[in-house]
Amino acid sequence: MLFVIGAVLLLGGGRLVTLGGSCYYLVAGATLIASAVGLWRAKAWGAYLYGVLILATIVWALAEAGLNGWALAPRILPFLVLGLFLLRPKTRRALLDREPRPLRSLSVTWSALLLLIVIGVGVTLRPANTSQPFPAVRRFPVAADSDWQHWGGSTAGRRFAAFDQIHPGNVSKLAVAWTYRTGVGGAFKATPLQIRDTLYVCLAGNIIAALDSATGTERWRFDPKLNDSKVGFTTTCRGVTYYRAPDNLAECGERILTATTDARLIAVDAATGERCPDFGTNGEVSLLTGMGAVKPGFYYVTSPPTMASGVAVLGGWVADNVEVQEPSGVIRGFDPISGRMLWAWDIGRTEAVTELKPGETFTRGTPNAWSVFSADDELGLVYIPTGNATPDYYGGHRSPESERFASSVVALDAKSGALRWSFQTTHHDIWDYDVPSQPVLVDFVPDGQSEKVRALVAPTKRGELFLLDRVTGQPLAEVEERPVPQTDVPHEWTAKTQPFSVGMPGFNREPLTEAQMWGITPIDQMLCRIQFRRLRYEGPMTPPSLGGSIQFPGFAGGMNWGSVAVDEGSSVIVVNALQFANHVQLFPRAEVDKNTVLGFGGGRQLGTPYAAYTAPFLSPLFAPCQQPPYGEIAAVDLRTRALLWRRPLGSANELGPLGLKFRLPLPMGVPFSGGTVVTQGGLIFMGGTMDRRFRALDVATGEILWSDVLPNNAQATPMSYMSPQTHKQYVVIAVPATDTPEDSHVAEPEAQQGADKSAPIANAGGWLIAYALPEADTR
Repeated sequence: MLFVIGAVLLLGGGRLVTLGGSCYYLVAGATLIASAVGLWRAKAWGAYLYGVLILATIVWALAEAGLNGWALAPRILPFLVLGLFLLRPKTRRALLDREPRPLRSLSVTWSALLLLIVIGVGVTLRPANTSQPFPAVRRFPVAADSDWQHWGGSTAGRRFAAFDQIHPGNVSKLAVAWTYRTGVGGAFKATPLQIRDTLYVCLAGNIIAALDSATGTERWRFDPKLNDSKVGFTTTCRGVTYYRAPDNLAECGERILTATTDARLIAVDAATGERCPDFGTNGEVSLLTGMGAVKPGFYYVTSPPTMASGVAVLGGWVADNVEVQEPSGVIRGFDPISGRMLWAWDIGRTEAVTELKPGETFTRGTPNAWSVFSADDELGLVYIPTGNATPDYYGGHRSPESERFASSVVALDAKSGALRWSFQTTHHDIWDYDVPSQPVLVDFVPDGQSEKVRALVAPTKRGELFLLDRVTGQPLAEVEERPVPQTDVPHEWTAKTQPFSVGMPGFNREPLTEAQMWGITPIDQMLCRIQFRRLRYEGPMTPPSLGGSIQFPGFAGGMNWGSVAVDEGSSVIVVNALQFANHVQLFPRAEVDKNTVLGFGGGRQLGTPYAAYTAPFLSPLFAPCQQPPYGEIAAVDLRTRALLWRRPLGSANELGPLGLKFRLPLPMGVPFSGGTVVTQGGLIFMGGTMDRRFRALDVATGEILWSDVLPNNAQATPMSYMSPQTHKQYVVIAVPATDTPEDSHVAEPEAQQGADKSAPIANAGGWLIAYALPEADTR
């Protein structure tokens, strides 16, 4: 066994050295082969040589990784475990050709144990908090809103609940108050709304359920009967929209709007769940009007409309990476009473339009806006986070209008759809760096100033936080245009510089190095190092290439649709960031056939010279090629722009190679989905980490104060409300029936061939779980 492992390390190590990498694996491979020869010949020097290798490996590992336990483990532990065989009395007797002394009597045994204990203590005491000691955070009381009326708590998207019944002193007593089982399979990523004594939540397939806020009892259910293409995220619904009409409206005075994945906008009565007869035709409006030809799975809506100055504003999701001239990414505003389109902002037109002429369509192939919008009714503006133009990884064909507005935050007049300003976060985006997060609106007084500013925080997949004036779109924190690596792909181009938000803390970590390559064993770690050296990587914004590139952060972020949360009492924002690299590679059209593997997130990019492969950067054992942490949570003081704390979040309990699970509750920093909610009680709640845990953290320190095991990995942002019936504060999280993400975010019809379109996506459905304090602790 040692000979085979040594041979693999010798060959791979030689390849790594030729690529300019570490010589450790070459030397370790040769040493293992020599040790194996000695052991085969029953020579004691074979065992001593193996001991020297372990000692040298420990020194090398500490020099490369310090006291990072997760980085040390694959370097040292496999050799220690294999070496246990040599400590068997029978093995020692055969090698020494005599009765060996007991291990406990040998000084080398105690020296080795002492060394391992010192390393273990050092790893244990190594602080998880990567920031400097933080100053005290001053908190101010915030008036409590009675309801959670919008997806992000308010149209500002702050995800703040102004209730303090649950606080650090009693959160350890939090327990399940009620559970609602949906009975519907598929995705369950929704954040409920709370209007007085009722919760409104969308289930998979845009089914809407109204629940009693105190008990979780279902009051009514509406099923829109989707025409499901079974391609992409067709069971996803992040939430619904509440609208209260003027008092003189006889029917549907309060209504719930949902935009569906088969491209309809539907209004139902909030009291009964019946369709609103005055809205469109039979309570619905087609979102395919003006879109031209739309193939199944190429256009749908997964996020709720945003109410802005009395207008329901929405965008849509357009298939990634399939072809050019896909359906338009148009933004539209609708009358929430009649369903009439009031305006459309179409990037291909100079001004917003109120209606199309017969036969006209919105401009095809323009950047879409699939995430949640925010709005400032006082300013009369709605803020749109845009994606890049299709397809994602090649842009030589894009129009000047698409180049101007892709991967940006765009402010539109909510009444007319007229453009007020735009700010671009990535120029000529060929990385799938959509702006995925709801822009967050916050008012605060900067340190050293006396005037309050109206700000907008734009989190990005790149891990950048852009702080903008939401009136003008001008940066409030310094943004620097920095030179970035340039493409070598024929017919493509790259921007000479990209914007970096140097005035705010960044969450894209330092550039990757070979020493940060990971894996479960020394062999797959070595193979990851070879990949790292073979692929193109020149730091942030390394462009896709024909030979393959590393993209870090990958297309999932950085920050994604969970956005950030704001503690309104202290002007602190809570950021959860993903640290995961992707392998991206372009293939000339002539080299692509029906058998070409394009990974998860890649596509054929028809109409361009190249198809694109992209997938997570993994080892042969499907372990990440970069060392943990992968999921982090942090707090930033907006007044000083200082990083208060930053911690890995999540344990290795549910993760492991080849689909296996470590079952080790060790802090790791795991991937996540969804976002956080902050409460006036000084708590952060998050349930989206991939270790089935729902947690409460102290907003001042990031310390975990409470956690509970969920029935599955959550993929949603929680919310909190005060029930008018029980006067209890509840915290609610949605949990899907399966932790398997939907097949792809790429609408590739070929990939769906042979699938059973009639089969249910899951069986018994997900859970909506509400937590509250015991009765005695709510008085």
